[in-house]
Amino acid sequence: MTEQVAETMNRTAPAGAPALKVAVMVPCYNEAVSIGSVVRDFREALPAATVYVYDNNSSDETAAVAREAGAVVRRELLQGKGNVVRRMFGDIEADIYVLVDGDDTYHAASAPRLIDTLLDDRLDMVVGARVTDARAAYRLGHRFGNAMLTGLVGMIFGNRFRDMLSGYRVFSRRFVKSFPALSAGFEIETELNVHALELRMAIAEVDTPYKERPEGSVSKLSTFKDGWRILRTIAHLVKEERPQDFFGLGFLLLFTASLAFGTPVILEFTRTGLVPRFPTAILATGLMLLAFLSLTSGLILDTVTTARREVKRLAYLSHQAPRRPGEE
Repeated sequence: MTEQVAETMNRTAPAGAPALKVAVMVPCYNEAVSIGSVVRDFREALPAATVYVYDNNSSDETAAVAREAGAVVRRELLQGKGNVVRRMFGDIEADIYVLVDGDDTYHAASAPRLIDTLLDDRLDMVVGARVTDARAAYRLGHRFGNAMLTGLVGMIFGNRFRDMLSGYRVFSRRFVKSFPALSAGFEIETELNVHALELRMAIAEVDTPYKERPEGSVSKLSTFKDGWRILRTIAHLVKEERPQDFFGLGFLLLFTASLAFGTPVILEFTRTGLVPRFPTAILATGLMLLAFLSLTSGLILDTVTTARREVKRLAYLSHQAPRRPGEE
């Protein structure tokens, strides 16, 4: 495995060329049972990489176990995976970033293959799509929720993912340093995907084995609570990234309601010259005004969003594409 990793990182490199710096980033909250195995497995799979464990206010021995296993341990006091990822992306300097959960469910030995895919095609993100037959590892409710949310994001932003909520990813430096992480919790994966889709980055998915948590380890995911937060995040991202569509939908709903209330009033007026339902007429007029206000807001905010996207694109282009040492 060590020889395979060395070949992956330094293929085609001329003598004396510096090796790529790889950082393995593990956000953790109360994972003392599993974190030791995660650190050891990734140190074996990527012996030249530095493993960073960011402890998120754990009440168990997560930090001590990770440090003993050979990880660089740091703390993030703001609770939530999104807060930890934002801190890691800001703090850590590397050429390639591997993000993985600390629950020992992801396949560390697949990391060289994910990195190889990133470098061979000069991609910005490679997602480890989960493959498993173990029902306890990937519960039916989570499968259904992932499929529904992945389909929803695909319908709105582009259908380029099969496993949108995977916590196993490899990033280029230019992805990490252009990503304005805003999420606080488990909805961070949704934000990562939409960032890549909106900037039309080069991305891929690679199937990776997925296993059950070790005995004694407890999942921090709440199917309904976190699913609702992800839905809210999708709605927020539609408003921020596709304001013309978001407010255009509001325009259609308000316009339709105004016609429904106003048409009988107009017909009555053309027939008798009277407006007997004056409150209904006022309501229909107000709804029509709100409809065109929504349409105007969407058009203005679409211009603002385009400018924001251009700024993110320039930040993205300020870093080199991922490449092996010595490649042009």
